[in-house]
Amino acid sequence: MTEQIQEKVQRALSDSAAMRWGILLLASVAMATNYYFYDVLSPIQDLLQKELGISPSQYGTILLFYSIPNGFFFLAAFGGIICDKLGIRLTGRLFFTSMLVGAGLTYYATTPAFNGGGPGHGLLSSFLTGYSPALKLMCIGFLFFGLGAETSCVVISKAIVKWFRGRELALALGVNVGIARLASSATFAVGAYLSKPDFTRPVAFGFALMASGFLAFLVYAAFDKRLDRSLPAEKKSEDEFHILDALKLLATPSYLFVVLLCVTFYSAVFPFNKYAVDLLQNKFAFDKQTAGILMSALPIAQAFITPFFGWVCDFKGKSATLMIIGSLLLAVGHLTLSLTSIHPIVPLAILGIAFSLVPAAMWPALAKIVEEKRLGTAYGLTFSIQNIGLALTTPLIGYVLELSNPKVVALKQQAAALLAKGAGPDDPIVKAAEAAVYNYRNPILMLSIFGLFGLVFAFLLKRADKTGGFGLEQPNKMEKRG
Repeated sequence: MTEQIQEKVQRALSDSAAMRWGILLLASVAMATNYYFYDVLSPIQDLLQKELGISPSQYGTILLFYSIPNGFFFLAAFGGIICDKLGIRLTGRLFFTSMLVGAGLTYYATTPAFNGGGPGHGLLSSFLTGYSPALKLMCIGFLFFGLGAETSCVVISKAIVKWFRGRELALALGVNVGIARLASSATFAVGAYLSKPDFTRPVAFGFALMASGFLAFLVYAAFDKRLDRSLPAEKKSEDEFHILDALKLLATPSYLFVVLLCVTFYSAVFPFNKYAVDLLQNKFAFDKQTAGILMSALPIAQAFITPFFGWVCDFKGKSATLMIIGSLLLAVGHLTLSLTSIHPIVPLAILGIAFSLVPAAMWPALAKIVEEKRLGTAYGLTFSIQNIGLALTTPLIGYVLELSNPKVVALKQQAAALLAKGAGPDDPIVKAAEAAVYNYRNPILMLSIFGLFGLVFAFLLKRADKTGGFGLEQPNKMEKRG
């Protein structure tokens, strides 16, 4: 009897289905605020140009600063190492704080308080005078936000694996991604709604959500501490992690193909999301609110589709095959949107399935390829390499857009200069600039090429799995449900 009581006491909190799914919801809410703020400028891109004179290429530069710490300095990889060495809780607190600071600076950059000569305006006006102080502060804000954002994804991913390994892991990761996609969808619809009459309100709301996400993580950390206390001693004792173990990842072909697929896939997804509302306004003559609602429907659909594909991976397997199918659909969706005039709901539906398929299969695959003591490093290294791609492709789509539309760019810049000098909305040049549209054919065609590269890496991953024996085609859920 005494042994039975001790066994109940030692039983881990994660063995309780209600507890682990509750924890998943809490962790996912924390991560969702990250996703929301990442897209917070998307629905007001045109207003940034109109109100603050920020051109499409400069807008891409803001996003470039997000990727600098993770892409060029591999901070997400070091964050993963830190997570493996110092644990989920301390790492999460550090990097969620950085996100909160970055969100606050970005919001402050849009406000009349700053642009009217508030604290920091004079300093930022004293150098690189060809760029506005608002642009420079937004870049700094997204730099701090990026410092924490990717590592926070590493932390949340490792936390979910910790609570769900051997159980409904892909489904849990799918739900996590789904909730994050819901947050992204809210960015477009809520941002478009809040932007009238004050374009700064969407950013203020995003900052408030980021603060709530930080609090959600602190609550999660308290439960995570209880989980560690509830684990039996033999589960707590793991092999010591060594930093040099990270180099072993780069010698694993299956891991490398996952990374390359991740880079090409997200290079065709995140830059598209940044420009999608503007694309729908220009190519299909939608107003901002209609375009925002349509783009909101895409991640809402993903929120339900991604967990379904996660369930398939958990109980049916075929993860490598699903990644192949998803990459193919990604290329087809972008090609259709670029080269045809079919109603955008068709290519967006194809892209929605692709956006759901690949993450549902790819992220749980890492937990099969990489042992748990190196899993934080694996996720972090993957996010860092991914951000190298994003650092290049996100500004690139802006530059390709401008190169493809030189007359439109010149007209809008001229109108912005006239507005800055006090011209009214009835000025002929201002009215002409309002009516001018960008041709997005070449930028979206470029994204379809990334999808084709992803298809190649997905095929190589499936072939490498056959020789490596990681079981990517086998169901993830191998243990009896707790």
